[in-house]
Amino acid sequence: MTDDHEIPVRVRPEIAALPPYRQGRQAGAEAFKLSSNENPFDPLPGVVDAVRGASALNRYPDATALRLRERLADRFGVTADGVHIGAGSVSIIAQLIAATSGPGDEVVYAWRSFEAYPGLAVVAGARSVQVPLDADAGHDLDAMAAAITDRTRAVIVCTPNNPTGTIVTQAAFDAFVARVPADVLVILDEAYAEFVTDPAAVRGETVLAAGRPNVVVLRTFSKAFGLAALRVGYAVGHPRVLDAARSTAIPLSVTAQAETAALASLDVEDELRERVAVIAERRDRVAAGLRAAGWRVPQAQGNFVWLPSGEATAAAAVRFDAAGLIVRAFPGDGIRISIGEEEAVDKVLQIAASVVEDLPEGHIGRGIA
Repeated sequence: MTDDHEIPVRVRPEIAALPPYRQGRQAGAEAFKLSSNENPFDPLPGVVDAVRGASALNRYPDATALRLRERLADRFGVTADGVHIGAGSVSIIAQLIAATSGPGDEVVYAWRSFEAYPGLAVVAGARSVQVPLDADAGHDLDAMAAAITDRTRAVIVCTPNNPTGTIVTQAAFDAFVARVPADVLVILDEAYAEFVTDPAAVRGETVLAAGRPNVVVLRTFSKAFGLAALRVGYAVGHPRVLDAARSTAIPLSVTAQAETAALASLDVEDELRERVAVIAERRDRVAAGLRAAGWRVPQAQGNFVWLPSGEATAAAAVRFDAAGLIVRAFPGDGIRISIGEEEAVDKVLQIAASVVEDLPEGHIGRGIA
């Protein structure tokens, strides 16, 4: 018999040392869950009914999600082969890294950014090259370009950046891509694109129109569209690059219910935009309130805000939790707070104000951004 803490079979050492992905903690009935960047609104009108109609659970889905691909292809002005559907956009990132990167190769990305990135590189056998964020908690694209070597196979740009909320501008992205070798994949991760209100921000549509074959744009239905439970995301890019991702994908991982819900959501985009506007206004109001309380808050453009609480993070998270606010703590770095129900706003600002008062003078989290 082996000890329960020992792995009874041969596992790659780097995988054995890799912690599982940790999602935002679930909230009890009396708490607000502000830990997973979820949409606080219910599904858009007609979506639940459409999913109920997709009830042939004894049949496999269309493995290519052709109806959804064609709908998105029309939107982006590409062919259906230029769109790839996955079980959430993170699954497509995994596919792209697996397709491009192996032992001895490198994947470059900013840090701190989406916490799945390091694990995806490790699983592929590649080496992570983490480039620190700049002083404003944004991507340091000059440093990222300088970090590219002849071993680099993929570069990830997350905008708005999760968890800090900062954007990459269109001008900065264009200049950056011009410095990336043409045979290195650039993944533009725009999971929160719908919430962006800064007109200077990079837009996947503009990038695709420029005809950059080494850039793949990622979007998702999990956030703004409120379909997190159904796991459906998509990529738009060069068909042959997407073919490589399709070759590494787990077959039939996108359900018929997910495809149907995505199509139904696209039918009611006017209401989606109204909801997104509400969340964006609430985000800006929360960020302004945090700054007024004394926090140094980055320019948030997703559906969340970032508190750079540093070494005080763990203690601060306990105070939020005690107030019925489940937030996402990144020990040693900061706290990400999703924009949730309106009823949570005053409580978030109240607890955040009490936390910042206890930070010492000169702390990275203090000051008006």
